This record gives sequence, structure tokens and C-alpha cells, in this order.
Amino acid sequence: MTDTPVLVDLSEGVLTLTLNRPERLNAFVPALHEALAAAFLRAEREAPIRAVLVTGAGRGFCAGQDLQERKHVPGEGPRDLGAGLDRYYNPLIRRIRALEKPVVAAVNGVAAGAGMSLALACDIVLAARSASFIQAFSRIGLVPDAGSTWFLPRLAGSARALGLALTGEALPAEQAAAWGLIWKCVADDALMTEARALAQRLAQGPTKGLGLIKRALNRSAHNDLDTQLDLERDTQREAGRSEDYREGVAAFLEKRPPRFRGI
Repeated sequence: MTDTPVLVDLSEGVLTLTLNRPERLNAFVPALHEALAAAFLRAEREAPIRAVLVTGAGRGFCAGQDLQERKHVPGEGPRDLGAGLDRYYNPLIRRIRALEKPVVAAVNGVAAGAGMSLALACDIVLAARSASFIQAFSRIGLVPDAGSTWFLPRLAGSARALGLALTGEALPAEQAAAWGLIWKCVADDALMTEARALAQRLAQGPTKGLGLIKRALNRSAHNDLDTQLDLERDTQREAGRSEDYREGVAAFLEKRPPRFRGI
């Protein structure tokens, strides 16, 4: 395995995380999980980090669980796959969704199984035209996990979610964009340029307010209208007390670019 399972770079407020097991299409193993967990914990704690960009090394984004680690050993009983979800996958997805900073995914190749779940957990997904998304679970008799059964019907609708999950067919990036599953499909050679520019723009923005937007939209999936209206009131109150709001209004009135600090 590659010595550094995740390459980490902090520049201009953007923490770039590159999954770095290209020989295995960046498939998940414990070391990769642990490195991602540490990186997202850092993103939570460090104020200079104002956005996160996730991509993959080589020709794939992430092929999901590395099945080499799941080889059956003669005499061994059935494995508890739920334990791996509890220990690794579910905490990762929860951490990404709860992080009140923008998370951008640049899907540079195949995103399969939990790799597709990882991409969909991010806030904005850009994909190279050659990339594809595969709910590979049904191919080996498993259930979509790491959030896929939650993300898919909300993003693509029930019919498309069932089609993707039951057939395990590959969904090209252009079709994923047309279905609203991702934000944008771009030319392969433009992917990282566009993704970095987007992440930097978000990092330079009013990241306190962007985090509150993320909080409000995440909770809307479970709230009725009255509860959501109250949440909008509460988050707007919090945003209105921020330095970023004061700077935004001042810059508008003074007809100059704002200088947001994320506080």
C-alpha cells in the first residue's frame, strides 16, 4: 500500500485531500479511513481552513471498499460488515455533513460503492466527463451503504435511485449532472482547475454564513415547514451577528470587493 494514503495540502484556505492508493483505485482500507478522519477533524478545528477539496490520485476517485481485505478465509464464519460501517464509514459521512465549511468533490474517475457515497456526501460535486458513478453493492449481494440509500432518492428520485441500486449499472458523469445527482460535469483536463477555483472562491467567501446555509439545508430534509422557518430565523440571527455580514454590507455600500474573514 502507498505509504501516505491521503495527500494533504493547505493553500489559500483550502485543505486539499487526495486519496492516494492509485494502484487500487483509491479503495478504502483502515489506513485510508484513519487519514481521512484525521484530516476532517483538522478541518473542524483549524480556523485557517475555510474549505475542503477531495479528489483521487491516478485514474479513479474511489472504488469503495477494497475487497482484497474481505477475502474469505476457510473455516472463518460470516463477517459483521455492520461493524465496519459503525467504526469507519458512518463517522466519516457524518463528519463531512456536519462540517460547517464547504466541501467540494472533484471526481476524476470511477466513484463506485462507498466511493460514490463519499462523493455524494460532499456539498458540491464536479466530475470529469470520463468519470462514472456505480452503486456496485448489488453486484456482490450487498446493500448500498455509507449514506447512499439516503442521498440517492433525495438527489435523483426514487425511480432512478432504485434503478441505480438494483442494477449496479455505471452512470456516466454527464448523465449524473443531467439528473441533478452532481453539480457539474466538466472536461477532464479542466476538472482540477475548476474545482480548485471553486474551492478557493468558497474559502474567500463569508464562510460563517456558508456553514449556516449548509446547516439549514441539511436539516430541511427532516423538518416540516414550521420547524424550518424557525431554523431560518435562528440561523439568520446568528449570521446577522457575524463580522462577515457587517463586512458584506459595508463593501456593498462602499462599492468595493468584500474582505471576508469567516467570523
